[in-house]
Amino acid sequence: MINRKSFLKIGGLGISGLLLSPALASARTSTDKASQSIRFGVITDLHYDLMHDSEKRAAAFIAAMKQEKPDFIIQLGDFCMPKPQNKPLMDIWNSFEGEKYHVLGNHDTDGGYTKEQTLAFWSAERPYYSFDKNGFHFVVLDGNEKSETTEIPGYPRTIAKKQLEWLRDDLQKTSLRTVIFCHQGLENTLGGLDNGMEVRYLLEQINEKAGFKKVTLVLTGHHHMNYHNEINGIHYVQINSASYYWAGEDFKSQAFSEDFYKKHHILQYTLVYEEPIWAMIDINNKNKISIKGKKTSMAGIPLEQTGIDIYKDVYPISSEIDSRVLKY
Repeated sequence: MINRKSFLKIGGLGISGLLLSPALASARTSTDKASQSIRFGVITDLHYDLMHDSEKRAAAFIAAMKQEKPDFIIQLGDFCMPKPQNKPLMDIWNSFEGEKYHVLGNHDTDGGYTKEQTLAFWSAERPYYSFDKNGFHFVVLDGNEKSETTEIPGYPRTIAKKQLEWLRDDLQKTSLRTVIFCHQGLENTLGGLDNGMEVRYLLEQINEKAGFKKVTLVLTGHHHMNYHNEINGIHYVQINSASYYWAGEDFKSQAFSEDFYKKHHILQYTLVYEEPIWAMIDINNKNKISIKGKKTSMAGIPLEQTGIDIYKDVYPISSEIDSRVLKY
């Protein structure tokens, strides 16, 4: 049996292209037929229901996207609850004329709302789904399911068996390079997916069976952090919140006045970002992922003067999304 990594020459002519696995050949052919690149805008954890200036932040993102003209935009969860008073946010979001996608976050169903109510308010059809664009495959996961085997305190944060089976089937059917979106981190043990290792192994199995890096990138929110990990050939990028870092109820911010915190009580437990941040992602079929992030400062008081341990959640607290160039 010929090893697929081998490079043979017959009569001085290289025929390595003839030795490509069917899946790899199909992936290259499918991508070559498309536009060979894709650009999309990503924002996460806006927390419209909590922020004092969330409408302004959403409007800034959409204004930038209208200028950038990406192939689509997506929000990675903790966007808003389906309350009538949140309609102004949806009007801003829907003013972007291109394709728009949603990921469910744990706080989007606060207040006793159901997933179905939230999805209907967003004009989204399903909690998890996939789509193709420009020769790439995209998968949106719902990390807010209840564990069938473990009692987990707090919000549900599992991808249950039915969705896992759907994910495996969906990935097996496509021959395209794939990007995964999920609210919770797959590799963060501080409140990330409870069965993140199981999901990561599924992705790795898909890549091994395909004979190439079919799943190349996983983008998540939820943790309000800024980091990147590469695990067994797959890039996991955490997109920071558009609005703030959650410091916890033992922390009392002094960035704003007492009157401000009387009106916006929950924000005293946060480090609010001065300006909204988001990312532009550019992927081509030449093994390159370019991430263009944004940087701002903490509102009211510099981070080093807050007295908070910036490594309390292991990865350093940050009010930015790093720009990165990743290879796959």
